Amino acid sequence: MNSQKTKEMLDSCYMAKRILDLLSELPEGVLPSYIRYLEAIIDLKERYGKVKVSEISEALNLPRPGVTRTVGSMVEKGYLNKVSSKEDGRVTYIEVNEKGQALFEKFNKEYFEDLSQNLSHISIEEADCMMETIEKFYQVMCERRKS
Repeated sequence: MNSQKTKEMLDSCYMAKRILDLLSELPEGVLPSYIRYLEAIIDLKERYGKVKVSEISEALNLPRPGVTRTVGSMVEKGYLNKVSSKEDGRVTYIEVNEKGQALFEKFNKEYFEDLSQNLSHISIEEADCMMETIEKFYQVMCERRKS
């Protein structure tokens, strides 16, 4: 790797961030991160039955305090429910309710299925390579930040 290619990779990351800004407009008050959270919670519930904030944090690789804030906001806006454990009242589970499920399905099915058709010229192998490279780059940047 040389410094010019490193700069080009960072430029590509900036472009990737701009791509996120071009995502379909969400309803007022809904952040793009809500869709990621809904998907993670739905996936975790399918796998484990019950979902805690700590599991969402781990699945999304995000700090627990930020996940707690976002989950709280989503509860306030009516997309998630908090349910206390019957066995241990100190434990709270997070569930996607009907409103959250409807938001996820609309955005996931309509938007991503349509976008996938527009991306048909990108092979699965190219997409996998891109994701693998971004993950490696992210890990390097995380390690550099620690030291």
